[in-house]
Amino acid sequence: MPCIYFRAMARFLRCSGELLSKLTVMDLIVARPEGLYCPPGDFYIDPWRPVDRAVITHGHSDHARVGHQHYLAVDQSRGVLDARLGNIRLETLAYGESRIHNDVSISFHPAGHVLGSAQVRVAYRGEVWVASGDYKVEDDGTCTPFEPVPCHTFITESTFGLPIYRWDPPTVLNADINAWWRANAAEGRTSIVFCYAFGKAQRLLHGLEADIGPIVVHGAVERLNAVYREAGVTLPPTLRVSDLSADTPLNRALVVAPPSAQGTPWMRRFGDYVDSFASGWMRLRGARRRRGVDRGFVMSDHADWPGLMRAIAGTGAQQVYVTHGSVATLVRWLDEQGLDGRAFKTEYGNEEDDTEADAA
Repeated sequence: MPCIYFRAMARFLRCSGELLSKLTVMDLIVARPEGLYCPPGDFYIDPWRPVDRAVITHGHSDHARVGHQHYLAVDQSRGVLDARLGNIRLETLAYGESRIHNDVSISFHPAGHVLGSAQVRVAYRGEVWVASGDYKVEDDGTCTPFEPVPCHTFITESTFGLPIYRWDPPTVLNADINAWWRANAAEGRTSIVFCYAFGKAQRLLHGLEADIGPIVVHGAVERLNAVYREAGVTLPPTLRVSDLSADTPLNRALVVAPPSAQGTPWMRRFGDYVDSFASGWMRLRGARRRRGVDRGFVMSDHADWPGLMRAIAGTGAQQVYVTHGSVATLVRWLDEQGLDGRAFKTEYGNEEDDTEADAA
């Protein structure tokens, strides 16, 4: 009887050990009050509260915050993080370069969202998880294009996780914006485009036809333009308001400014103008009216519905966690496709509150 008991206990302990090992693998990344946490590695990915070790996917304000003791990010994001977070303890890796921390392999892979955006690949004991941060799959020419990373579990955003969200190709969008600007210039009216200062503004500038007229940018935009130019991204010549002279033909100009500039005294110098807003939300009926602008351009640095489908399929992941956006819709769709759809509750999504907007 004792032998049978001990054999049963040994079998129980062995099975329990295997189960605990599997649970450790399954919980390679978990949600904590501070952010998404890797227990075996003892680090956080894009935490929203101060932590000792933060792995950062990109420089938008809902993913990169001040207060952490140590930051790890892709090297292309250094200029943005320096400009937005100031003096931080930052270590960087090249895309594809790996770093072992507490037996966990960490590497960064292009996300195609904004300059320096990255997916974080986390590997431990044969299990691979990828936290995508924010991403888009179309190449807009201003950042390293998205690359799918094979994994067992994929953590995806769903900012535009509804089938109604479908973007035109960048060439079509750029042609639309330039045609609008050219028509306004022919009528002698300044063209204003409101868009977020980091990422969206540089994508807009990259697609402009500079021969139409002068391009004027808000100071918050120009500060990030300098980072993009230093990284080798081609942008047209731009002027700040302080660079303008009496003979600058503002009636042919295009002005790029953050949404926080709308309705402020800064706008008065442009006289008779036509304004617009560039955002993925412009796909919604009534969004332009709520913004109080004359024109809406559907431009987003997040994946649309087909882009989300392509990205998820490209990973080969059987388990997919959804963070911010239309979470319930995407989780339900994943389950219908035979995948294991789950959700993480996060504080992502308010990526730009314009607190970075400085004087013109």
